[in-house]
Amino acid sequence: MTSDNEEHLLSEILKWIKIIGAKDVKSVLMNALDTDQKLQIYSLSDGNRGSVEIGKASGTSDRTVRRYWEKWKTLGIVESTKVKGGERYYASFDPDNFGLNLSRSRSNEQSKGGGND
Repeated sequence: MTSDNEEHLLSEILKWIKIIGAKDVKSVLMNALDTDQKLQIYSLSDGNRGSVEIGKASGTSDRTVRRYWEKWKTLGIVESTKVKGGERYYASFDPDNFGLNLSRSRSNEQSKGGGND
């Protein structure tokens, strides 16, 4: 098998794995990111921002951010990278690709009679 054939085959396998796994990924993301704050923290987790910066932006402590990162790492929805001061995390998936975003989350809460934020 030539290198081009192998690359094409791997590309086809990857395509089907993505299709098969998309439903499961969406379910895991919906369960793990069940509040606006968690969704915001996850969306800001890009490997460049630290827990302090993300905590300030999302209105919580850096400890809470780190706790979510550890939980999400166990679920397989974030990956870590080493940095000078320790470890940072980045989202493995884009929530928008699975229909999860802050504006949709808020509209769902309001349609359920939720808050007015």
